Amino acid sequence: MNDILPIILSIVAALAVIGGLIPVLLKTRKNITRYPGTRDANDPEIQSGGSTMVADGPTVADRKAPEEIALDDLDATTVPDTAAGLEVIPVETPLPVAGRLMRLRERLVRSNNIMGKGLLALLSSDKIDEDVWDEVEETLLLADLGTEPTMQLVDALRERVKVLGTRTPEDVKKLLREELIKLVDPTMDRSLNVQRHADKPAVMMVVGVNGVGKTTTVGKLARVLVAEDKDVLLGAADTFRAAAAEQLATWGQRVGVPTVKSDIDGADPASVAYEAVKAGIDQEVDVVMIDTAGRLQNKVGLMDELGKVKRVIEKLAEVDEVLLVLDATTGQNGLNQARVFSEVVNITGIVLTKLDGTAKGGIVVAIQKSLGVPVKLIGLGEGADDLAPFEAEGFVDALLN
Repeated sequence: MNDILPIILSIVAALAVIGGLIPVLLKTRKNITRYPGTRDANDPEIQSGGSTMVADGPTVADRKAPEEIALDDLDATTVPDTAAGLEVIPVETPLPVAGRLMRLRERLVRSNNIMGKGLLALLSSDKIDEDVWDEVEETLLLADLGTEPTMQLVDALRERVKVLGTRTPEDVKKLLREELIKLVDPTMDRSLNVQRHADKPAVMMVVGVNGVGKTTTVGKLARVLVAEDKDVLLGAADTFRAAAAEQLATWGQRVGVPTVKSDIDGADPASVAYEAVKAGIDQEVDVVMIDTAGRLQNKVGLMDELGKVKRVIEKLAEVDEVLLVLDATTGQNGLNQARVFSEVVNITGIVLTKLDGTAKGGIVVAIQKSLGVPVKLIGLGEGADDLAPFEAEGFVDALLN
């Protein structure tokens, strides 16, 4: 009897383990989800590379708007699903670039910026002495222009005011506009590297600290790319913030693109990014956009992890664009963030958000001077159309109006 008892106990324990595994196996089987439908009729369907990766959102074909709908008259269009009888999917379309730029300029003109208005007031004074130049310098520093650009601008203004001899408001505004445009540098290449390669999609990573609006920026930018008739796939590599993947998937639904995400909280972000790029290659999309978790620039472990995400992606495809999202209201702290991020992932462009709520427009110049990296996009609000390409001349004009 004593010999049989251990055998019986072993059998009971084994049955208990098997019983516990059955629900897990069923859940795993349920989670094996196919990636979105194929882009072309001759493309084979593929499965996820792992049981924890799911793809939410419509297929590329589903997002195409019917020709009879006048897109200019609508904020959103309804797009019929490819399968008969299924409910239509609402897909938003952004304003044209010109319309978005005009909207942003109007917001910036109404914003509380001290840079342009303060300088114009000072330089239009009846008497410009050393006290006035000190105030000009202080105004520029308060606007987060940075020490070196401030001295460069003040020296140029001193020389030109002296040569000009007259200080009518019109002359001062013209002079100041010309010097500010030089500092903002319209010659920098601000185009986005989103052109598909011969056999692979363009890959974009969006990085930054917590709370600057990375996920929202990814959604808004995807919306713009879809309007330019690009096939886009989103990767939810922010696996630490609660509901981050769901937020990105919601943006994907709004703009009509699929989102690859994990259904496990705290999943390895590099794995999610890898699966998203793999799906983008298999589905022959034009652009894969990877949303990453916010991280403090002074946390070495988190920054190292960001570098790992980029290295893992590069096993499949080159990372063409790394956009750093900065909150303009953080001023010089944002410049410190930019320096650290650029050391880890080689930043190619800046997205400057919340510029309407700050007087620190000079941060544009400070960042570009410090890093040699252009501000490529600017955001002035929470609306879906409050993101547009950055234009040096338009930005300066808005500051001075």
